[in-house]
Order: sequence, then C-alpha cells, then structure tokens
Amino acid sequence: MPSDIVPELALIPAGEFLMGSEDAEEDERPVHRVHVDDFLLSVQPVTNAEYARFIGDSGRRSPAIYELPVVVRAGGAERERSFRNAGSPYVWENGHPSTERGDHPVTLVRHDDAVAYCAWLSATTGKTFRLPTEAEWEKAARGGAELKRYPWGDRLDRNMANFLIDPALKATHGTTPCRSYPANGYGLFDMSGNVWEWVHDWYDARYYASTGPRNPVGPPAGHLRIVRGGSWLVADVRMLSCSHRHKVPPDTYSYAIGFRVASSL
Repeated sequence: MPSDIVPELALIPAGEFLMGSEDAEEDERPVHRVHVDDFLLSVQPVTNAEYARFIGDSGRRSPAIYELPVVVRAGGAERERSFRNAGSPYVWENGHPSTERGDHPVTLVRHDDAVAYCAWLSATTGKTFRLPTEAEWEKAARGGAELKRYPWGDRLDRNMANFLIDPALKATHGTTPCRSYPANGYGLFDMSGNVWEWVHDWYDARYYASTGPRNPVGPPAGHLRIVRGGSWLVADVRMLSCSHRHKVPPDTYSYAIGFRVASSL
C-alpha cells in the first residue's frame, strides 16, 4: 500500500450522541439520540497538495472555474463577475495549485469530484474511503462534547476558526493552511470554518424527525446536497455550528467548499 498518500486518520469511537439543536433552523430539529459505529476520519480537509496527486494520476480536470453553478447563474451578470473575481486566486494553473497554497484545503470541487477522489484513493491504497455521512460528520465535529454549539464549546472565538469576522474584509480574506487552529476533542482540525465540507447524504428537510437511531443515512436521491461546517466566507456565525445543514444544488462548487474523507473499520 502506498503509505505516503494515506491521509492521517482519527478514530471516531462508536457510541451515541445528541444530533441537532433546539435553538437553530427547523431542519436541525428535533434533537435526537443517534448511534454511530466507529469509523476513521481524516484529521484535516483534503489539501491542494494531496488533490494534485489525484489529478496527476486520474487525468481529472483540475480545480478551476468551468460551467457556472446554478446558484451563480441565477444571480445574473454581477453575481458571475463576483464569483469569477473571488475564485481566481484558487484556480490551478497548468494542472498545479499555487505553491503558496499546497497545505490549504482544496476548493473549487463539486460533490462528484469529491466522490471521484475517494474512489481513486480507495483504488490506490487498497483501503475503502468515502465521504462521511451527516451523522458521522456531526458526531466527529462535536469531538465528544454533548450539545455544544461549536467544536470547541458554546462561545464564539475568533482564535478557534477561520471565518469572516468583518464582511468588509472579504476581498483580503481567504483559506488558511490546515491545522492553523486548534483541534477538537477527537484531534480533528477545521471542523468549523476554513472550508465547507461535502458529506455523503442528499438533503431531506425532515431527516432529523424521521431518521433511524443507528448509522442513519439520508435519502437515496434528492435535489439538493449538503455541506457542513461553515467556511472562511461565513459572516453569519450560526453557519459555523456543529448542527448547521447548508443545502446547495448538486452542481455547486466554490472557492469556499472542500471535503475530507472517511473510512469504516
């Protein structure tokens, strides 16, 4: 097994946790007890350097601005200009990321790109990798702490995550290297802020009310996907919470969306 490309993984122990929040959006309620089997999760989002090997081996197109996602097209010409301008620093040149961003999380990746990366990593290492489910992601984000708003506790702390403290600074803000902020109780970095993270599940507004109590997985199909954790672009701090579910069309990609990988034991 090529050990040099196996990401550093943390064991998320089996057990129950309280999923959701009673003082958040309706689709984060009700709070309910869920059992998740033990699994492994990469301690940080997939970096540009890690993704570059995938691009080199697979021939898949590198992160760039291609077909505009529906959320951008719907905003008209001004939204498109803004998207292209803000995304330009994250576009790879000639199939390679900026040398200054090798240890930053990869962005400008769609859900299907993240799934393709997991398939490549599985085939290359001989170990099965995938995206985490919503329940797995939330359990991991909480780091073993029950019903805390953020991975570090209940109080917002600008020293614990990369987010947009002042919207006026958006033009000079951006991703930071992985591990720039403290890890949570499971040794995971950037579970809040830096980049949104794709999860496996399709979105279901009634998921929390109807899900089973053990290893729940979202519906087999749908119209919207889910990203979790907030990002450097987030000024609404409610989006940084462990329970927040951000729904987007499946063709979405952004300079603030990345992913991390999971593996079952």
